[in-house]
Amino acid sequence: MRWLPLVFFVALAACEAAPVARPLPVPERTQQTPQTQSGNSSQAELRQRADRAARNFVEVVGTVEPVAERECRRVAPRMNCDFLIVVDDRPGQPPNAFQTVARNGQPLLAFNLGLIASVENADELAFVMGHEASHHIMGHLGRMQQNAAVGAVIFSGLASMSGASAANVRTAEEFGAAVGARTYSKDFELEADRLGTIITKRAGYDPIRGARFFTRIPDPGNRFLGTHPPNAARIDIVRRTASQI
Repeated sequence: MRWLPLVFFVALAACEAAPVARPLPVPERTQQTPQTQSGNSSQAELRQRADRAARNFVEVVGTVEPVAERECRRVAPRMNCDFLIVVDDRPGQPPNAFQTVARNGQPLLAFNLGLIASVENADELAFVMGHEASHHIMGHLGRMQQNAAVGAVIFSGLASMSGASAANVRTAEEFGAAVGARTYSKDFELEADRLGTIITKRAGYDPIRGARFFTRIPDPGNRFLGTHPPNAARIDIVRRTASQI
């Protein structure tokens, strides 16, 4: 897997008038391998989609990132608010975006090609970006790790007190960490949706239109120990937050 820093995309966008995404190679026309009209049309459509997705991504990043950093400094002034946005360029991966922290403490917002291509408009991409930035601003990663540590201690301690073997204690520790990490994950998602709505709106995008992204992904419902809340609850908090801005 290669991480392509956003600055790579910005540099291309700033220095070249050509599309940011490299166009797919088109086989040369020869008598041995003639191209059909439908084949040319498919290649052209694919290139147009890639061009549109790349331009949307660069535009949204350039607009949303500074707003997210301002919100970060406002909400958590002691936190590192210098976001680095990266792209996982592996083809064929399901749409995904997440927030993490580099070894030097810099917050990373990661998007793969599947997600960049799957959004229907810039509002959806802006909302996803605002949501992921909010996870960092709200300190969710650290809080989740803390919850996992507490769960591991409790479960392994109970197993040890019951006379379990060393192997079973380790299993209980792993299970406890998983349970602990998921304990407040639904709340974290809703918190990120709320702040993500504010970031999206202040960046000039429509968070309600952006939240329609949820209508095209599987609804997790309200499962026990599920990591995400029902899609309807997420859309509702976006609407309520947007109405208050």
